[in-house]
Amino acid sequence: MTMKEKKREIILQNARGLFAHYGLKKTSVDDIAAGAKIGKATIYYYFKSKQEIFKTVVERELAILKNAIREAISKEDSPQEKLRVFIFTRISHMQKLVNLYRVTKDIVTELLPDLEKIRESHFREEIDIVNGILTEGVKKGIFSVKRIELTALAMVSALKGLEYPWVMDGKPLDIEKSADALLQILFKGIEVR
Repeated sequence: MTMKEKKREIILQNARGLFAHYGLKKTSVDDIAAGAKIGKATIYYYFKSKQEIFKTVVERELAILKNAIREAISKEDSPQEKLRVFIFTRISHMQKLVNLYRVTKDIVTELLPDLEKIRESHFREEIDIVNGILTEGVKKGIFSVKRIELTALAMVSALKGLEYPWVMDGKPLDIEKSADALLQILFKGIEVR
């Protein structure tokens, strides 16, 4: 790691801790510089703004989430359990991130264009993961899915929809209940009476 990379890493590690403790709004570039024991001008050499630092931290957290999902899936044998741990791991990690960074409606609105680009990339990766699990389940004769890509898109979109209430309205989400309800619909469909 070069000296430049080390300094950037120090800034990001310090910013992560400050964002987690104080939130985005209450953390200033001065705070980040002081915590990293460098000048404010140095911060601006590496990052254009506090928002750019925050976006970079979020990108890293999403990479951690992706690794956690892949690790959880790799420990399971059945496609059903892989889907369950995918959903559970994703929801629980996303909820931790929202709580960790004290994400509020104002922050989401302020950073929406930039965060949406990050989320779109992550969204595509999640669709690929679910697509792989569904494909495995179809090959093993466990799932009967005619349009795997569309089903994967629908599942990941549904999960993204579950995020909205707790991010935008601050409503808590029962992770187990939400994951099980989504899987119930997926595995058994909607009951018609």
